[in-house]
Formats: sequence, structure tokens, C-alpha cells
Amino acid sequence: MKKSLRTLAVSGALALAVVAGPAPLAQAVGEGPNYDGNGQVTTSKLATYDQMVSFLKDQDAKQQAMELEVIGQTVKGRDIHLVKYISDEDNPTILYLTQQHGNEQLTTEGALEFVKHLGTGKSGDILAGVNILIVPMLNADGAMGDVNFPLDDYVAKGDRNLTRYNAEGVDLNRDHVAKVQPETQALHNNVMRKYDIDYMIDLHHQGTRSERDGELVSGSILYPTTPNADPAVVERSKQLGAVVFDNVDSTGWGHLGKYQGGSAETISRNGIAVEYGISTLLFEMRGMSDHYLDGYALGLRSNGYLIKQTVTTLTSTAAAIADGSIADADTSFWDSLAEQTSRPGGEADDE
Repeated sequence: MKKSLRTLAVSGALALAVVAGPAPLAQAVGEGPNYDGNGQVTTSKLATYDQMVSFLKDQDAKQQAMELEVIGQTVKGRDIHLVKYISDEDNPTILYLTQQHGNEQLTTEGALEFVKHLGTGKSGDILAGVNILIVPMLNADGAMGDVNFPLDDYVAKGDRNLTRYNAEGVDLNRDHVAKVQPETQALHNNVMRKYDIDYMIDLHHQGTRSERDGELVSGSILYPTTPNADPAVVERSKQLGAVVFDNVDSTGWGHLGKYQGGSAETISRNGIAVEYGISTLLFEMRGMSDHYLDGYALGLRSNGYLIKQTVTTLTSTAAAIADGSIADADTSFWDSLAEQTSRPGGEADDE
């Protein structure tokens, strides 16, 4: 196991060294190269499913506060994991959900780095005040390109291609009402209905050409927009977004827009808010790890900042819930936060 982890650190598969090191400010707001023939898009720097599982099992053995649970299996039989930090059942609980879409992996890389951080002494105050649940890779089949349809036109180079859909070609983030797919069933039956969850951040990636105020965004955020959501739930969702915005947009390297999302309850941001009364926030990072459309895939030179943005998002929200400061978060910024638009030749948003 130790040899495996050393290999991961050397290869950069979890991109931990990238997070720690400085990056040029030219990349700060997502201005790293698009694919478009000059940005390198490769899967060799991304953790495979097996590498992720090895990392989680090693951290579980090292961290007394951490528990690792299998909540179900994918279409192809891969175990779906839940990372749990539950210190007090009376504490508020937040769920971080990543990789509903298999080609949106940097949020998973950031979640793994966050798990590593929680194993250090620096996280003690956070874990005393908040319960944390993490699903680090819901769509493992799509992430591994192990699907029942061809991926010949996907742009990434390396040992595999990554696709949005699960093995049956289904978008899991359109399955939160019918709950037909085994991955969605595992999430709802063994996480949403099993634990008393107060907040959820659903972490995704979008295309590369969205901008706010004429500048490319590093990400975008949105609360539930279905009219069926309880206003109190929506307000807490906006507070969650305020914490993220204050901690990311103020850094000098982050630049966030308001996502243009719909009100369908088949989408987790809306459906989970309505069904369970959980305050939800969508966070869309810039650029995908692979796609069949050039305008969606982002060159890997932006990876470090996008992973760092994920870690900042998870750490700041957990801390604000733990110390209660989230209750004082100022949501008025939502009134002036511009909806992002797409540069000419860009693509429509698609959470």
C-alpha cells in the first residue's frame, strides 16, 4: 500500500503536489489553454478508480475520525464509496458529491486532497463541529471509460477516455426523480435517506468559455431554482454560496459567475432540495477532463488552480458550518452577481 501511494505521489495522479505549489497568475481565472489544438488534454495525471480506492483505504487506516463505507455498485460492478466523518449526530452535516459525470474529475481530485487535509491536526476544530460526508466518485464507470457505447471521438489522450454518462449512456444528474440507475439508487437509498443531511454541494465541471464581466470564470455557483423548494432551504443554500464566493472570488485567482441553470427536479440541485429539505449548492468548475467537443475540454495546465479551488470550497464551507458563522453569511451579493455568458463560439451550460 505504501509503495502504491508513493507511486501516486510521484506520478501526480492525485495532483497533490500541484495544489501545494504556486501557479502563474495567468492561469488564475481559468485562462489556461483550451483544447483547440494547443492545450494538452490527457488522462495520465488523473487518479484511476483503483488508485482512488487504494488512497481512501490507506487514509481510512490512518485516520481515526474517518470511516469508509460502500454504498452500492455501479452498472459494471464497481463499489461506490462514501467517506464519513461523524463526530456527533447532533452536529449539522454536509455532503460533498463529486463526479456524477465521469468526465468531470478535478473535483474528485480536490475531494481526495481535502480528505488528506482532514487527517491532519489542523482539522480538529472543524471535525468537532460538523459531520462531513463525501461521495468522491459516483460515476466510476464513466470515469474509467468502461461503458457500453463508443468513445472514439473523445479528445483526451492517455490510458482511458472519460465520459459524462454512466455505462448505460444515462446522465445521472437527470435521474433524481425516477432513480432508475444503480448509482442514483445507491446515493438516495444509502446516503440521502440514511443520514440527516443539512447541506450538500454538488461539484461539477462546465465548458471552457463562460465569462462574467468580460473575464473567463474559474467556476460558477447556483442555489435551487425550482419553485417547489422551501424558501428557508433556498436561503440557507444562498448562505452556502456566500461562503464559497467570499472565499474563492476574493483570492485573486478565483473568478465566479452565477450559473444559468434550470428548475427541473430531475437535477440533484433542485430535486434533493425538494425531496429531503436539504440546502444545496451547485459548483461548476471551468473545463472538463475529456469531451467529444473541443470547447468543453481544458488543457491540463489549469488543473492545479481548479483542484485548489475545490479544496478551498470544501474547507471554507465545512469550517463555516462548524463554527456557526454560516448563519451570518451575507446573501445580498446574489442580487448583483451577474449570470455568466458564453463567449462567441462557446457552448451552452449543462450541469
